[in-house]
Amino acid sequence: MKHSNISIFIPHIGCPNMCSFCNQHTISGAQKAPSADEVRSICEKAIGEVKSPENTEIAFFGGSFTAIPREYMVSLLEAVQDFIGEGKFRGIRISTRPDCIDAEILDVLKKHGVTAIELGAQSMSNKVLEANDRGHTAEDVVNASLLIKEYGFELGLQMMIGLYRSTGDDEAETMKKVLEIHPDTVRIYPVVILEGTRLARLYREGEYKTFSFDEAVEMSAKAMLRFEAAGIRVIKCGLHASEFVEKDMVGGFYHPAFRELCEGLIYRWTMKEAIGCEDGKSFIFAVNPSCISKAMGHKKSNAEYFKKQGITIKIIGDESVPKYKCELRR
Repeated sequence: MKHSNISIFIPHIGCPNMCSFCNQHTISGAQKAPSADEVRSICEKAIGEVKSPENTEIAFFGGSFTAIPREYMVSLLEAVQDFIGEGKFRGIRISTRPDCIDAEILDVLKKHGVTAIELGAQSMSNKVLEANDRGHTAEDVVNASLLIKEYGFELGLQMMIGLYRSTGDDEAETMKKVLEIHPDTVRIYPVVILEGTRLARLYREGEYKTFSFDEAVEMSAKAMLRFEAAGIRVIKCGLHASEFVEKDMVGGFYHPAFRELCEGLIYRWTMKEAIGCEDGKSFIFAVNPSCISKAMGHKKSNAEYFKKQGITIKIIGDESVPKYKCELRR
């Protein structure tokens, strides 16, 4: 059964500094922090509409949840207590900073039914973290991750591709270190440069030169492939489609179907490998039935790619074929 979230956005109030890429109002579309009563109302409405509450978490996203004023944080957690447990939502998911986690905070979260904690790691290069005003180190990410896992929470890490002063080697190192930590889930956010951020100023001044869009897709696809192969679920790849983001972006790697682009590229690689040195102008590939459109590529881009090589491809479904794999059937 597919997992879902009841997302409640807590804007920038929990963050001790402003990162180079951050314009939280644009990302969340939220203008003010919700009250405990508003959060309760959201959950009351959602509990009657969600088809599978046992596979749904109440998710506090947007800021650094464990860095907001403690009284406010606890009031939000207490506001949702009546909506979690048997026959209700399965728990609470939060996002926060690696340097805002310690044993005392985790005790509070555990007491109030938090089930999953996502850390904004962004990069595992201290050079890149410092250049983008993150205010924490890669070591903070490792230490917080170990503590969260020790407490038995589901661990999620969020990483960004293409930050200011990040190189291809830095991206590879981040992916390697995330694999070593082995979180339960990962979110991959290729950088979107938003109006009103330091990145936007650096970009306009020519100081910040980004990877090409195709390079960002390729890096993200490689990360997805390696994480999934290691048993780490990639629960997001690319910012969600949003009129706010489309209006305020000045550069970077936004596409409303970014994940689909990455998955199409993964299947293209897989099909090319399967063809290898085979002779022929027409090939049939079997993929998992849920992945047929992914294998065809965004707007059938893979079919067009092979057509330009003089090759016709046909995709069929087979339940026995794992995700991101394909089998040559001719």
